Amino acid sequence: MKRVTSPKAALLLIGAAMGFALSADAAGPPPSLALPIACEVGRTCFIQQYHDHDRGPGARDYRCGAQTYQAHDGVDIRLPTLAAQRAGVAVLAAAPGVVRGVRDGVADVSTRVSGRAAVQGRECGNGVAVVHAGGWETQYCHMARGSIRVRQGQTVTAGTPLGNVGLSGDTEFPHVHLAVREDGRAVDPFAYGAAPGACSGGRNLFDARAQAALAYRAGEVINLGFAGGPVTEPAIDAVATPPVTRTTPLVLFARAINLRGGDVQTLTLTGPDGRQILTRALAPLDRDKASYFAFAGERPRSGAWSPGVYRGRYSVTRAGRVVIDRTVEGRL
Repeated sequence: MKRVTSPKAALLLIGAAMGFALSADAAGPPPSLALPIACEVGRTCFIQQYHDHDRGPGARDYRCGAQTYQAHDGVDIRLPTLAAQRAGVAVLAAAPGVVRGVRDGVADVSTRVSGRAAVQGRECGNGVAVVHAGGWETQYCHMARGSIRVRQGQTVTAGTPLGNVGLSGDTEFPHVHLAVREDGRAVDPFAYGAAPGACSGGRNLFDARAQAALAYRAGEVINLGFAGGPVTEPAIDAVATPPVTRTTPLVLFARAINLRGGDVQTLTLTGPDGRQILTRALAPLDRDKASYFAFAGERPRSGAWSPGVYRGRYSVTRAGRVVIDRTVEGRL
């Protein structure tokens, strides 16, 4: 799968920057982890990448899927747009503990713009490290500059706001990178103690509410809507797509994450009378895609669209089975 960048060994970076040791007490029982972000998973935020379980040069998530990249040591929960990030979404402490260190002051700039060399040594960006009982640690990376709300030595409880999701450090999209460590060793909170090479098993360290919210999804749609002309991803991120009127083109766009090689995407437009205006099936994907943007549209054939409700549908067929099926409606 194409890598969507996030930090490796992020905890060590903040630890070194703050000048404190990373070891804690002898390892004890793992903490119960709450949702580390104030959003609705699957609607206003999405899991982009999981911990890498492959010990070689490849990459494999805890379900033996491809929703990770080589040596990724945490869980990335992303926002659907830059506009959502700028509006402010809180990063939350996942468990009770003490703030071991913070970093702020790193600009919220995608490495697509700045280049990765600009954040060398600060790959985690702005972040917070929290130590928990029994030698356990959590770290929260890529937070928004100027948003950190806690200080070193502060006691926090599960759900304490630490700051906001940002775009700082080695990343191309707004998200929080959650790393969990036991005595300094990275562990997967979805499959703690799973046997090497297993596609299931281990212990899920999240509490019941977080487990339900973070249930594994093999691909998701993070943006779906209509536009009145050609669409770009920057316009989607800014929530500034061309408006639709009765005389503009009608364009259906979709941005999906964690698609697989061979997936077939289909976009369909239906008018108020129930007749299909457009159906377009894209060529099967040649490889796994961490993120994919698709759109299709038509101009009004009689100079203006008929008044009423228009429906767009985006679906993904995988190995002959529909695995994603989302719709959107708009009135003209």
